[in-house]
Amino acid sequence: MFPVLIGTVVVAGLVGYVSERTGFTHNGYLQSIIICVGGAFLFYFVTLMFGIGFRAPGLNAILASIGALIIVPTHWRR
Repeated sequence: MFPVLIGTVVVAGLVGYVSERTGFTHNGYLQSIIICVGGAFLFYFVTLMFGIGFRAPGLNAILASIGALIIVPTHWRR
């Protein structure tokens, strides 16, 4: 269980970095990584509590991170 949690954080951080690097978002590197890690944590714990999610934890982390980047409003950016 603990290695899955660490892997979730690493994958979410990479998704946040890559999304900024490719221009998918314009929040800033640190902000995008924080948003992705928060979304992945939330989905990880929902998966633990209710069993909702996909079979692969890495796929859960990727989709939760992208979903968090889309859902979190960024109306204050230029």
